[in-house]
Amino acid sequence: MDTRQQAKIRTFHPRRGRLGDRRGDIFERLWPVYGLEIPRHPDQLLDVAALFGRSAPLVLEIGSGMGEATWAMAAADPDRDYLAVEVHTPGIASLLGEVEERGLTNVRVGLGDAVELVEHMLVEESLSGVHVFFPDPWPKARHHKRRLIQPAHVALLRSRLVPGGRLHCATDWAEYAEQMLSTVEADPGLVNEYDGFAPRPDWRPMTKFERRGRDAGRDIFDLICRRR
Repeated sequence: MDTRQQAKIRTFHPRRGRLGDRRGDIFERLWPVYGLEIPRHPDQLLDVAALFGRSAPLVLEIGSGMGEATWAMAAADPDRDYLAVEVHTPGIASLLGEVEERGLTNVRVGLGDAVELVEHMLVEESLSGVHVFFPDPWPKARHHKRRLIQPAHVALLRSRLVPGGRLHCATDWAEYAEQMLSTVEADPGLVNEYDGFAPRPDWRPMTKFERRGRDAGRDIFDLICRRR
């Protein structure tokens, strides 16, 4: 895979929205403490221990939205560190506010392209888990190439997982869910932990995007697999 060429096909909409006074203050105060700017063309590895101030298993969340799942899972799992990557600045500010309010020390937030981060800033076998909850479904056929869960990206994510590390995806878009399932099951280095889709785990927090899908009458699909 030509990694630089692959990175040119964005898997997200740039969404640096207006913060407003309250979130603007949160972002200004807390970004220097908890934030990680992901360069467009990274040229050095991320020092994860320096970023978190300790060495611990690391979970990567790609597309953390407003941060509801991130802070809740990090609060319930203090022995692991959580790196959330998002491009929507109001969502980042919301998560930063929760991190401060709840006194969480095991959360950091990246702004930028998660594919660039994984490809160029993380070494192989450096992640204990990857969460991809309700990614952009890119529903139009001509945009399917922009979907995050596709063979090249799954192989990349799998290479960064430790043996036994888990890739957990969730979506409310049925056609994308079927593509996710076929993609991960075709990867020789991953094992689906269920016969098809997983039952919704009680420990996965409800997010705004999941509620929106349920309110629209769409089914929710979870997919959990582990690296061999």
